[in-house]
Amino acid sequence: MSRILIKHAEIITMNKDEEIINADILIENDKIKAIGTDLKETGDEKVIDATERLVIPGFIQTHIHLCQTIFRGKGDDLELMDWLKKRIWPLEAAHDEESIYYSALLGIGELIQSGTTTIVDMETVHHTDYAFKAIAKSGIRALSGKVMMDKGEEVPPQLQEKTSESIEKSVALMEKWNNFDNGRIKYAFSPRFVVSCTEELLKEVSRLSKSYQVYVHTHASENKGEIEIVERETGMRNIEYLDYLGLANERLILAHCIWLNEKEKTIIKEKGVHVSHCPGSNLKLASGIAEVPHLLEQSISVSLGADGAPCNNNLDMFNEMRLAALIQKPSHGSTTMDAKTVFRMATINGAKAIGMEDQIGSIEVGKKADLAILNLNDFHTYPSFDVDPISRIVYSATRADVVTTIINGEIVMENRVIKTMEKKVILHEANASIKRLIKKIPLLS
Repeated sequence: MSRILIKHAEIITMNKDEEIINADILIENDKIKAIGTDLKETGDEKVIDATERLVIPGFIQTHIHLCQTIFRGKGDDLELMDWLKKRIWPLEAAHDEESIYYSALLGIGELIQSGTTTIVDMETVHHTDYAFKAIAKSGIRALSGKVMMDKGEEVPPQLQEKTSESIEKSVALMEKWNNFDNGRIKYAFSPRFVVSCTEELLKEVSRLSKSYQVYVHTHASENKGEIEIVERETGMRNIEYLDYLGLANERLILAHCIWLNEKEKTIIKEKGVHVSHCPGSNLKLASGIAEVPHLLEQSISVSLGADGAPCNNNLDMFNEMRLAALIQKPSHGSTTMDAKTVFRMATINGAKAIGMEDQIGSIEVGKKADLAILNLNDFHTYPSFDVDPISRIVYSATRADVVTTIINGEIVMENRVIKTMEKKVILHEANASIKRLIKKIPLLS
């Protein structure tokens, strides 16, 4: 039995009353065993002194592309469709097993260092098994899946799948990895977006999701050009079409949802669909600003994600929280998207998006021990006197303030040192991998 005792912490619980308390936390194996003052040491646990530290639920990012991490800096200053066709699709087509593996580890290292403990990840067409191997090694909690693409213009031949093969490979990966390590890793069917998927494929994904009770993770309504293509090909807008196919339900996670009409918002609300808001990516690709305050007012499930490194350039939840709050205020007023609302999106809302709010997303007895410990004793976060700690996190803190990250009861980073992977090796192999991939692509070399 492994035991960790965190002493003298200020705890942002995010429980139903959203209490902030000063207490100790006892972790036993993968769960929070007790929370209270003056919990006694027995001598058989690791003790962490959290005096003058904040302990928060680990962040949950509901839209990430680990396979794209080594493309950081390779897709700057382009809008979505050009970004895909000129940069991302050619690079994904060039991927090999090793490059996928180290791209995933590079991204996970950054995520763990910034206090993210759970991700919803979308890989590329090939070599997804190696992304899962990286996820398994790292200790992060993940819902991930192979991207599915069986149609589309200007798609490299290496990414063009036959419908049956895409489905067959996805099911095989699901059967291998879903609920791996007692549920730390789960599978999600991941059709890229309507533009790159046939109706036959999407209908089968809908059937499989219902049959296996597995999530579906896709993009929707990110870009006006994308919507025009979907309307031209189907006669419907994105969300209407997904609903027509039977995909709009509580197992569907939609990244972006910037350009929704009222009918689509109603479908999302009534069917219990989850929206992943990615403000950094949406700004950098000039896609637009999602109407998040309106979605939240309608009690629509909205969480946060950084998207991929080449359309954001970092995977930092602190950055996403700050942007999510600030970009809405000029249009909706200074009280819109307050710090607590945004912090909720980064934690318990993310847990709800993946159906795990009874296990993660808050610090409560009986829940999984997914935590981050922050040290806010620095110039950029002071004074601390009479300042709401959640405001300090959302508006002042940075990822460098995360000192320790615990996932599933395991200390995966301690005092800023990641314990589940070798940083120097990953950095070296990431550089070697992108150098190798670029040589395969004449226009990028």
